[in-house]
Amino acid sequence: MAEHEERKVEKEEQEESMMDKISEKLHFSSHHSSASSSSDSDDDKKKASSPPPTSSFGSKVRRLFGRERPVHKVFGGGKPADVFLWRNKKISAGFLGGATAIWILFEVVEYHLLTLLCHGLMIALAGLFLWSNASTFIHKSAPHIPEVHIPEKPVLEFATALRNEINRALEGLREIASERDLKMFLLVIGGLWLASILGGCCDFLTLFYIIVVVLHTVPVLYEKYEDQVDSFAEKALHELKKQYAVFDAKVLSKIPRGPLKDKKKA
Repeated sequence: MAEHEERKVEKEEQEESMMDKISEKLHFSSHHSSASSSSDSDDDKKKASSPPPTSSFGSKVRRLFGRERPVHKVFGGGKPADVFLWRNKKISAGFLGGATAIWILFEVVEYHLLTLLCHGLMIALAGLFLWSNASTFIHKSAPHIPEVHIPEKPVLEFATALRNEINRALEGLREIASERDLKMFLLVIGGLWLASILGGCCDFLTLFYIIVVVLHTVPVLYEKYEDQVDSFAEKALHELKKQYAVFDAKVLSKIPRGPLKDKKKA
């Protein structure tokens, strides 16, 4: 009986020691999880309270041209934006490669558009004609030539969109010519002058190719380094505003104003 009681006491002591170890482990794990969750919450608070990118003037970086939306939304957020920002690298590379091949073909090799169309049609017609006539001798079915026609709806939609854009541009030029906003007038004149210089340096196809290359390189680079570019642009705009203020005080303010400008101010 004494041995039985001693074994019983030893068993109870072992069970108590096991329970103590389990409770210590649970206490340690709960303490560790609470500490990790508190550290995570502290990190989240730090991230939330971290200030946005600032410029050298200590204020929030202003996006280029007052942009508030992402670059992808600025380009419409559709397939053209995906192409310009290289969301689908195969399509973007194919479009840029095709434009490069066309430019090399017409500008470097000096191939003409009418010659290219005629040669292409000659090869296609000759191949289809020979295939159709040779099919009877080689006992194979004649080639199926699909009917090709230009659909009416896309052509009308494109013509309507083009007409609307041209009308909007003409209306903008009319407003600039009729109003007395000297700053906007000088900006438009400067833009047209730069366009005339580019037109004198290269032909339309080269200019179009340059635009395609710029659209496939500048937006994606700007999206990648937009904080640095916006900070630099803010400094440049600040300096331009200072120079314009000096130019306005020395030159523009001395230009006599018409009665229409005075009436608007009154």
